[in-house]
Amino acid sequence: MLTMHPPCILEPMKIEKSECVIKSYSFDATGIVFEPEGVVFAESEKDVIDTVRHCLKTKTPVIPRGAGSGFTGGSLPVKGGILLSLERLNRIIDIDTKNMVAEVEAGVVTGELRKSVESFGFYYPPDPSSLEFSTIGGNIAENAGGPRAVKYGVTGDYVLGIKAVLGTAEVIDTTKRLKKNVVGYNLTPLFVGSEGTLGVITRALLKIIPKPETRRLILSYFPELTEAGKAVTEIMASGIKPSALEIMDRASVECVKRYKGFSIPQNTEAILLIEVDGTKEEVRKYAREIVKILKAHSAKTKTARNEKEEEEVWALRRAISPSLLHIAPTKINEDVVVPVDKMAQALDAFRKIGKLYGVPVVCFGHAGDGNIHVNVMTDEKDERLFERAKKAVREIFIATVALGGSLSGEHGIGITKEKFLPIQVKKEEIHLWRRIKKAFDPENIINPGKMGLI
Repeated sequence: MLTMHPPCILEPMKIEKSECVIKSYSFDATGIVFEPEGVVFAESEKDVIDTVRHCLKTKTPVIPRGAGSGFTGGSLPVKGGILLSLERLNRIIDIDTKNMVAEVEAGVVTGELRKSVESFGFYYPPDPSSLEFSTIGGNIAENAGGPRAVKYGVTGDYVLGIKAVLGTAEVIDTTKRLKKNVVGYNLTPLFVGSEGTLGVITRALLKIIPKPETRRLILSYFPELTEAGKAVTEIMASGIKPSALEIMDRASVECVKRYKGFSIPQNTEAILLIEVDGTKEEVRKYAREIVKILKAHSAKTKTARNEKEEEEVWALRRAISPSLLHIAPTKINEDVVVPVDKMAQALDAFRKIGKLYGVPVVCFGHAGDGNIHVNVMTDEKDERLFERAKKAVREIFIATVALGGSLSGEHGIGITKEKFLPIQVKKEEIHLWRRIKKAFDPENIINPGKMGLI
């Protein structure tokens, strides 16, 4: 999809308009294309303020962008305007081990922050699959999660404060290094998961924690999906908090077997990947208890003995996405959330929907918190097949909400899920979202056209 928009007036030294730059910043991980009028590469907070101020004067949209790794089109210039790249705002300002916080600019890559923090003996837990290239600002905007969210929570659980430029070109700063602060409204959580619609985040104050002493990884193979679901529920109810609890359905297992040649037992209907961390004594105890639960549900288990074997197990999990293209050339990648005890029921429902519409549905994800990555495999060049796939997606969302679930756990709404909002969200709630946005961005210039907002 390609749209053209009238030009806006910005300082000529601050805006890039070359064809190469325009093309490079016209798409994100969705592959959908909207060309901006120009791109501004902010190198300071002043650059952000100046850009917003000029766009405010001309009523021109300004679209914040980190690494462009989002799966719902959150950083696409759907209404034209200026794309504001924050990738050069990439300083780690301070790692404060006394107060256990890190202060960083929005363009800092998540994986780089983790490495820096670990050099001080600390840990920044949020670990989206894109952590080697996604940025903190984008993680906050989407409230990114990852495999270790089951124990440690998502990005929003670590955001103590932000600095942001509003649609009025005013700056708010909530980055106080305090354990408690109940003076007025807490504005920080509003920006978490706001998909860049309230203002441009330029800086964040993040919580860090002591690094766990050790961890252990267990791989388990189940002959029945329902038994895997029961094992997940029992593990989560046992009092043990795994640092990761991932699930792969039969379709994803078969993909990985063909793609990487992994040795997987015959008649495997589901795989659980369970990691525990803590002190050496805690890890030994938790691992024993988890293996006992797994075997009670007919699972075959394998425990990684060293870092090399751990990496081999994680390679199995990471191999899923690239392996899917062996099924079909087009992947509709969605993420949904259901109550943990409804995991097996949801996976079975999604499989039946795929059969009904004649499209493969491959599921994997974060079993410990009910977050399932649902991949509907199709071919966008085959019009009839693609239409069936889109109908299957809608049915998957309807089934998810019927189970008490949500349309998204990590990817957000952006533009790709906007049409499905009425399945879950009442009109009154969306009207309230719009009123909140208007308070922060009265002229609607900050990332317009996302999340069901005008």
